[in-house]
Amino acid sequence: MKTTISIKPADVKKDWILIDAEGLILGRLAAIVANRLRGKHKATFTPHVDCGDNIIIVNAEKVKLTGKKADNSVFYYHTGYPGGIKGRSVNERLAGKNPQSVVEKAVERMITRGPLQRQQMKNLYVYAGPEHPHAAQQPKSLDVGALNPKNRRA
Repeated sequence: MKTTISIKPADVKKDWILIDAEGLILGRLAAIVANRLRGKHKATFTPHVDCGDNIIIVNAEKVKLTGKKADNSVFYYHTGYPGGIKGRSVNERLAGKNPQSVVEKAVERMITRGPLQRQQMKNLYVYAGPEHPHAAQQPKSLDVGALNPKNRRA
């Protein structure tokens, strides 16, 4: 008789993954990262336990979007004052001072909301440029562009 394995938080083994986002499609990248953060790629996946990997994304400012989404897709935020709703397009955000927030928000919105999501999002490290301070963890490189030809935009 076979039974489903339910892994305990103490038994989780987390790997470090490095992804270069240069030229990758934002939505496809976010979907792959969200699955890896959740741990769905592992045979020991348990829905109520943070069993995903630690993921480092570099070159987040060089991510691509298809069609006219870069100009038409707008992120709204509120200043806290009456009538203070504002919006910025994805192009404006990528050219601004926090381009990594575009990738972070895309991944965050693909993970189920709640306390487990907040715990899993702490395992995501996004950097706008090619440098990152996690060399001591010896991350393994994952070539997302090679997984599917549609993941990369020329």
